[in-house]
Amino acid sequence: MQTKKLWLKAGTQIENIEEDFRDGLKLMLLLEVISEIVDGNAKMTLGMIWTIILRFAIQDISVEETSAKEGLLLWCQRKTAPYKNVNIQNFHISWKDGLGFCALIHRHRPELIDYGKLRKDDPMTNLNTAFDVAEKYLDIPKMLDAEDIVGTARPDEKAIMTYVSSFYHAFSGAQKAETAANRICKVLAVNQENEQLMEDYEKLASDLLEWIRRTIPWLENRMPENTMQAMQQKLEDFRDYRRLHKPPKVQEKCQLEINFNTLQTKLRLSNRPAFMPSEGKMVSDINNAWGNLEGAEKGYEEWLLNEIRRLERLDHLAEKFRQKAAIHEAWTEGKEDMLQKRDYETASLSEIKALLKKHEAFESDLAAHQDRVEQIAAIAQELNELDYYDSPSVNARCQRICDQWDALGALTQKRSEALQRTEKLLETIDQLYLEFAKRAAPFNNWMEGAMEDLQDTFIVHTIEEIQGLSTAHEQFKATLPEADKERLAILGIHNEIAKIVQTYHVNIAGTNPYTTINPQEINAKWDKVRQLVPQRDQALIEEHARQQNNERLRRQFANQANVIGPWIQTKMEEIGRISIEMHGTLEDQLTHLRQYEKSIVNYKPKIDQLEGDHQLIQEALIFDNKHTNYTMEHIRVGWEQLLTTIARTINEIENQILTRDAKGISQEQLNEFRASFNHFDRDHSGTLGAEEFKACLISLGFDIANDAQKRTGIMDPEDFKTCLISMGYNLGENEFSRIMSIVDPNRMGLVTFQAFIDFMSRETADTDTADQVMASFKVLAGDKNYILADELRRELPPDQAEYCIARMAPYTGPDGVPGALDYMSFSTALYGESDL
Repeated sequence: MQTKKLWLKAGTQIENIEEDFRDGLKLMLLLEVISEIVDGNAKMTLGMIWTIILRFAIQDISVEETSAKEGLLLWCQRKTAPYKNVNIQNFHISWKDGLGFCALIHRHRPELIDYGKLRKDDPMTNLNTAFDVAEKYLDIPKMLDAEDIVGTARPDEKAIMTYVSSFYHAFSGAQKAETAANRICKVLAVNQENEQLMEDYEKLASDLLEWIRRTIPWLENRMPENTMQAMQQKLEDFRDYRRLHKPPKVQEKCQLEINFNTLQTKLRLSNRPAFMPSEGKMVSDINNAWGNLEGAEKGYEEWLLNEIRRLERLDHLAEKFRQKAAIHEAWTEGKEDMLQKRDYETASLSEIKALLKKHEAFESDLAAHQDRVEQIAAIAQELNELDYYDSPSVNARCQRICDQWDALGALTQKRSEALQRTEKLLETIDQLYLEFAKRAAPFNNWMEGAMEDLQDTFIVHTIEEIQGLSTAHEQFKATLPEADKERLAILGIHNEIAKIVQTYHVNIAGTNPYTTINPQEINAKWDKVRQLVPQRDQALIEEHARQQNNERLRRQFANQANVIGPWIQTKMEEIGRISIEMHGTLEDQLTHLRQYEKSIVNYKPKIDQLEGDHQLIQEALIFDNKHTNYTMEHIRVGWEQLLTTIARTINEIENQILTRDAKGISQEQLNEFRASFNHFDRDHSGTLGAEEFKACLISLGFDIANDAQKRTGIMDPEDFKTCLISMGYNLGENEFSRIMSIVDPNRMGLVTFQAFIDFMSRETADTDTADQVMASFKVLAGDKNYILADELRRELPPDQAEYCIARMAPYTGPDGVPGALDYMSFSTALYGESDL
């Protein structure tokens, strides 16, 4: 019993021979143990041997901060994890079937064992195969017998642990090479991913710029069309552009900025130089091009609507010109021939007097038509001023009318003078004919004017305008009874003539010599006027209904716009508050923002519905809306800004997560940084001025003495240098310039939150370096200053091996061999300005 206790003390207390022997008590204990060994105590002998093995073979094993037995067990579990039927939980029964030993060998030297042919139910074969291969190829002596392991319910734990430790030490060199290969793969994967992101950015930027280049000339084209149909098609093309073609490009532009920011963050986190796009493809270039697009687009829709309104007015005027010209030309037909007749030379006295009276009536009629001729000329002038496309034909027709009018005037004057010369030769003409002619002519002219007015086309844009036309029409209808009395009076004169002729048997030939107007024509025109009145009533009623529908469309659009406009503004303000008042982890904030983005996107159908109402308004040629201050353009711009803002906010959080994870910043630190940043970002712009940045650093514990400086919003280089020195930086001029270019590369006097976090965490970042990558390549090269293609293909995945081979320069050192590659310059290039 006493001997067992001594063995236990020896096994548990003697850990460091050199130090422990300085303790006299432990030395006496060791001497007592040695005495027991000399006396042949087998258990004491084995215990001493195990202590030595544990000290020199197992104790130094360390895997993920575990050591000795636990570390060795963890190493075995990881190496055998991919193998079926292997489950290492201990150093006794987990090894009985021999598959664990075979799996360790196959994992590191797969060419030595055909693992697929091993069976779990044949432990003897598995154990002997492992022991033989280990002794022959790995220089691991046979410490165990397969029979002892298979024939024992619980194999000896210390013996198996000792034997397994031999595998650990045998493969430690391979483990080191694997670690080096993993580091290189990680670095190369980062470079390959960054290169792909750069290519994607270049392509997306090129496509977007090309689209803008093609679109701007189209928007800048202000060449009007000659017809309403052509201009309506231009408006429809513009609607398609705003609703179908531009929104995807807005999203592409936003995604381009997000991709650029994400790429720069990844490059910065991996100690790579910042990405500089090709000339003309910077984000600022994209924004400038987009600004040019917006500038070209601005006013295009207004120009289209103004052109449509102008063409509508022109069509109306042209139709009015044609109607008035046709009426005038019908009236003038045959008048020149009539005025040029010399019938008065052979006429009797009564006929001469009749001719004179008839001419006086014609002059009265001619004067009445003067106003129509002036109207025709005025309309032609207006069509010219409005640049009517068919102005030449209008001008030619107007000129013919004016020339004919002048000719009629001259002929009228000439005939009048001739009749006056012979007036003394004439007798009195029948006064009743004359009276009929004088009263019939203006009445006939009034009816013609009434028919013209009743058939006149009209164009209105408001209910008030159509009500004005309706009021005028009602006033006209009120004059009809008096007009009918005048008609009956004129017909009464004609009846009186007929009565006189019948009573006195007057022999007259032909019709009234003073006028061509007869009672049948008066009645026919009067009937026409009576027919046109209800037609005019119907046209006004229909137009009134159309204007009521237009008003309904205005109110329908306004009701939605007055809700959507404030909603967009509210959401913009809420996003601003969310980006400032975020709580919880970054992942919680990201989840919340994505849910918020989803709720915003779900609002899109309301925007589409408003677009539909807007299209109905444009198709109805409605040009103003007094019920709302919001136009469709306001809503579109606000909606695009809302989507862009939420996307940028989400991207900012994603980049913060990347920064946090890569820089090792805790959530508490990040919250503290955000709280300080938001506190001094008083205008909620997402940036700090130099003075605000300085105050923020002070709030985080940095001692920056500059109380006397005025609050200008800009920190000059000397002040910022003092700030950095107070934080522990020993800066020369070159180093200070370098840090200034990192914190504020554009010299704008502003610090973003991302730059702020980079500055706070940059000095403690745990990132890979060129030296680390170089050391890893040296391990794979077997400590040589160069590496061979076969070594790269053996140690790295195929795609990454070929990536390195294609980019490594030939090694030119004196110790080089054919095919040697320079991994040192390659490693340096990964972190410098190069094409890699």
